[in-house]
Amino acid sequence: MTDNEIIALYWKRDQEAITVSNERYGAYCFAVANAILSSREDCDECVNSTWLQSWNSMPPQRPNALKLFFAKITRNLAINTYRKNTAKMRGGTEFKASLDELAQCVPSKNSVESEFDKKVLEQSVNAFLKSLNARDCSVFLRRYFFSDSVKEIAKRYGLSESNTLSILFRTRNKLKEHLEKEGFNI
Repeated sequence: MTDNEIIALYWKRDQEAITVSNERYGAYCFAVANAILSSREDCDECVNSTWLQSWNSMPPQRPNALKLFFAKITRNLAINTYRKNTAKMRGGTEFKASLDELAQCVPSKNSVESEFDKKVLEQSVNAFLKSLNARDCSVFLRRYFFSDSVKEIAKRYGLSESNTLSILFRTRNKLKEHLEKEGFNI
């Protein structure tokens, strides 16, 4: 079944949409959540919540890339679960490590006060990502969107871990420079 056919099932309010989504993208969404949470129960809950949120979002939304639509929902749910869990106890995951790395080049949430400023920041980061070569952009997204470990990224792209770290370091510095040029306080 194609993505468009799955979306059509959501629009028809056919519960088969959830079954097909889980069969096709369940493992992928689990991997997205697992990179942040590292708890099977929490990951399963996020995946199940992804289908509920998708059901409530379609209609009116009609995603262009269903896989990324599900990934974004799952990631946001996992981040919320992570925040809830770490409010109780502090732990070290790849997600926490990747956030710590990005903290050096992205403005704090206090400096971006309005929704307009958030949208401008989002557009600036997207423009920056489009300016990168394909490999560097993919490495950056694998680390900071999907929270993959440096070791996993190196293996995926046939790089050494030190080369991967260098790419990430240089890209973070470029992002920082880009955002400073755009007028964001770092």
